Amino acid sequence: MRVAVLGSGVIGTTIAYYLARDGHEVTVVERQPGPALETSFANAGEVSPGYSAPWAGPGVPLKAIKWLLMHHSPLVIKPFLDPSMLRWCASMLRNCTEARYRINKGRMVRLAEYSRDCLKALRADTGIRYDERTQGTLQLFRNQAQLDGVGKDVEILKAFGVPFELLDRPGYLAHEPALAGVQHKFVGGLRLPGDETGDCYLFTRALADMAREMGVDFRFGEHIHGLQRAGGRIAGVHTSRGEIKADAYVLALGSYSKAMLAPLGIRVPVYPVKGYSITVPILDAAQAPESTLMDETHKVAVTRLGDRIRVGGTAQLSGFDLSLDAARRSTLEFVVGDLFPHGGDVARAEFWTGLRPMTPDGTPIVGETSYPNLYLSTGHGTLGWTMAAGTGRVMADIIGGRSPEIRVDDLAVSRYA
Repeated sequence: MRVAVLGSGVIGTTIAYYLARDGHEVTVVERQPGPALETSFANAGEVSPGYSAPWAGPGVPLKAIKWLLMHHSPLVIKPFLDPSMLRWCASMLRNCTEARYRINKGRMVRLAEYSRDCLKALRADTGIRYDERTQGTLQLFRNQAQLDGVGKDVEILKAFGVPFELLDRPGYLAHEPALAGVQHKFVGGLRLPGDETGDCYLFTRALADMAREMGVDFRFGEHIHGLQRAGGRIAGVHTSRGEIKADAYVLALGSYSKAMLAPLGIRVPVYPVKGYSITVPILDAAQAPESTLMDETHKVAVTRLGDRIRVGGTAQLSGFDLSLDAARRSTLEFVVGDLFPHGGDVARAEFWTGLRPMTPDGTPIVGETSYPNLYLSTGHGTLGWTMAAGTGRVMADIIGGRSPEIRVDDLAVSRYA
C-alpha cells in the first residue's frame, strides 16, 4: 500500500518506520530541512509512562490561579483575544473532575506503557542510540502537601501495574546522589523505575535514516497546502512541489493539524501550548543528575542527556508565537541551579521553544476518521516522545488491517463528536 505521512516529527517519523517495516511504500512530507526540527527538537527528554497524566484534573483551576501568581510560574497566559484558546480552556475545565481525570489518565498510561515496551523492542531490534538511559524518573516534592496529594496517581499506577517507589530523603539520594547538598529542600519523592530518558531529536534522526534505508521517501523542505478530497475519500495532497497521491494518508502535523483538517469538516480541539528548554553543558558529572527529575513545584524537568543537562518546562498559552521569552529562561536556570548548582555551565546553555499540540482532555488523537483512508496522529501534548513508538505501532496495525495489541478506539477523534 502507498501511504503518505504528513509531518516528520518524532510521531510522523516513527509511524513511517513501522509502516515501512510492514512493507508499505511510504512517502513523508515535511516543511523543515530535516526530521524533528520543531516540537521534537529539544524537549525535556523524558520517556515517562508513569507520569502520563492530563493537565485537567480536580483542583487544577485553583492551582492555576496560584501558579499565575508565582514568580517562577509554570503557567503563562499571554492576554490576547483568541476564541479558540477560550474554547479550549472551557473544554479543559469540563475535564477537571475526578471521574474524567481517571478516565483520561487511564487512556494515557495505557498507550504510554505500551509505547515504552515498543521502544525497548525497537532498541533491541535496531541497536538505535540516542543518549538513552534506563534509570527511571524521580518526582520531587518540596512540601508535605505535595507528597500527600500523590495518592490518586499512585492508585492508578497500581491499577495498571506500574512499578513505583515512594521515597524519603535517604531513598531519593540513593538514586540521585548529587542532590545531597540540597536535600533539605525536598521532603520526599516518587520514583518510577521503569521510565527512561533520551534525546528525542537524536532518536528521530537515527530512525529516519533507518526508515530511508527501508525505502521511505522523505521529502524535506516541502510545504503542505492542503488535502484534496473526492467521493468521500482523500484523493491527494497539494504541496509546494505539486501533488502527492497515495492509498492512505496519515496526518501527524502536531499543533498545525487543526487548520489542515478544518476544510475537511474534521474538528480537532488541539491547541499549541508553548514550552521552553535550555540545554546545559555538564561541568562536573558527579554534580549532575543521573537520570531525570521533575520539580513538582515549578513543573520543570531536569534530565541527563549524555554530557548535557536538558531542562524543560512552562505551559504558555499564546497561540503560535515562537519568540523566546527571557523570563522563561530565568525560571529554567533557577530550577537547575537550585537542584544542581555545580553540575552545569548555565552561561553556555542553548535556549529553545516549541509548541506542544494539546487536547483539553490530555489524551492524544490517534486512529481513523470519517474518511476511510485518512488517519490522525496528533494531540500528544508533552508526551509525544513518551508515546511515539506505541503510536507508530498502533497506526501501522490499523492501516494494515490488524487489530492493535491495546485498546485504541477511545483515542479516535470521534470521541469529540
